[in-house]
Amino acid sequence: MAARLAEEWFAICGGCEVTILDIGEPLIDVLKQVEIVHMPVLMDHKLFGQTGEGTEMEIPAADVGLISGGIRSEEHKKLALEMRKKCKILISLGSCACFGGIPALANQYSTEEMLEKVYRDSVTTEKNGLPHEQIPALTDRVYALHEVVKVDAYLPGCPTTPEMVAGALVALIEGKPLPVLASKSVCDECPTKREKKAVSTLKGHLDPPEFKFGAPLSEMRCLMEQGILCLGPATRAGCGGKDGNPRCIRAYMPCEGCFGPLSEKANPMVDMMGALSSIGLDPKQIPDRSATFNRFAGAGRLRPLPRR
Repeated sequence: MAARLAEEWFAICGGCEVTILDIGEPLIDVLKQVEIVHMPVLMDHKLFGQTGEGTEMEIPAADVGLISGGIRSEEHKKLALEMRKKCKILISLGSCACFGGIPALANQYSTEEMLEKVYRDSVTTEKNGLPHEQIPALTDRVYALHEVVKVDAYLPGCPTTPEMVAGALVALIEGKPLPVLASKSVCDECPTKREKKAVSTLKGHLDPPEFKFGAPLSEMRCLMEQGILCLGPATRAGCGGKDGNPRCIRAYMPCEGCFGPLSEKANPMVDMMGALSSIGLDPKQIPDRSATFNRFAGAGRLRPLPRR
């Protein structure tokens, strides 16, 4: 009997849904064992009945539920509770669901400040009234999924990796344990070489690193030691896929932090301040440090600050 699968998306770009398609040919075998009962991005299943006859949102019962995106409205909150009620196992899909993601950077501002900026103060926006007709009320901030409902497994990443999604679905279908997040940092899996020499100048984020194109990563010096800000010291490992090399490093780019903090209680700000100081870089060179170090993990960490 096929496992029943439901999926919803909240405050998100849709990249995690594209990742499901990026599984490629193995997805064909997975779909043979899965019956999708609700997935807005792929199928036409209305929340209030196919003709709008319902008065309460309803999602079919499912064995597995996937939710991508953070919770940013009261509608998202109700949908999360409905998914939790109807799904035996609920999985946070991607960094927005796991930690708030990029949308949670807005948590540095009150809802009123955010709306004012988007609809009135932006130079690219024609000034007008705030939308109010048939618009669900916003929550006071962006919440990660587990802050509202119980979550059984996490598949972080922006987007998460096709291997992680396929692996989780196959494990559930075959009755195997769900994947467990790594307990080490990106630096622990990074193959670049460390010379442990201090640097004093922080380069631009997109400045090219020094490396020989085509040479193995083990011959490239650590990006942090080249003065390029890399969030690997404060980011959980696991994005590397089969070869184990972190995705961004594999592309000669610094880690952006999308796999989230080293643990639920870890403080990326503290971890990064220590890592920078250890190689002679002054953290004060980095503007907006709180947002930079919590770029994908602002749901439970970023709060509005007094405006100067």
